[in-house]
Amino acid sequence: MKVCVITGGGSGMGLEAAKAMPNDRIFLLSGRTIQKLDNAARLLKADDKQTYIMPCDTSDRKQVHELARYAASLGEVTNVIHSAGLSPSIAEPEKLLRVNALGTVYVNSEFAKVMKKGVIVDISSNSAYQLPKFMVPKGIYTLAEKDEAKFLVKLLRMCRFVKDSYKSSGLAYALSKNFVIWYAKKSAFEYGSCGIRICSLSPGLIATDMGECEKNEGSSMLRYTAEKRMGTPEELGFAIAMAADERNGYLTGVDILVDGGSVNGKYYQRKE
Repeated sequence: MKVCVITGGGSGMGLEAAKAMPNDRIFLLSGRTIQKLDNAARLLKADDKQTYIMPCDTSDRKQVHELARYAASLGEVTNVIHSAGLSPSIAEPEKLLRVNALGTVYVNSEFAKVMKKGVIVDISSNSAYQLPKFMVPKGIYTLAEKDEAKFLVKLLRMCRFVKDSYKSSGLAYALSKNFVIWYAKKSAFEYGSCGIRICSLSPGLIATDMGECEKNEGSSMLRYTAEKRMGTPEELGFAIAMAADERNGYLTGVDILVDGGSVNGKYYQRKE
């Protein structure tokens, strides 16, 4: 039987993506909070979705390895939605880089080992688009698989140039999410010949618990959206499920920007 794995599946976009996916598969939800996972599983089971849970800290490769092994024991892993992540109000720069950036390396590489074919969708953020091109350190990104310690040291050095603690975390967040887009594209071409397609999806400000934490700082982007509002978890869940559906077989190696038009609106309105 098909298996759909969703990291960060206990709430928010991850849970809504599970709701939007077809019922003809097993769902495995992972996250850091057992209570959230239990509640999410109860909701999905009420919708006739066969659901299992497993706690997992995606910044720990060993835990991600065990999650992938458990998923493979349930059936054929065909869909992986990697929505686990932290935001600037929740974590310090190093934790953001470990969870958001290195966590994506662990999820893509460990699940590729157990998948015969299928799709991985890595969740980024429109914050990735806020970095000026000269601040995108692709040379450092290549260290993530070769030398994790040096990868972290070099990115944290960039963040320390920003003295304000929130803005320093904001830069770490933007870098981590920009890395997700870069790494998803790299992974797409690495694993495409194996029948695994990989893409990323970048939400804007979404009305989840995490989104509410960032609302004060992130609300400036809302004026650039076409409808001048935050997105809903349901809207993003549907978009993620669309990207993760195996029928969408030619969608790979790209980032899907689902931010109400804020990135494009920012430049469009400036020109006006």
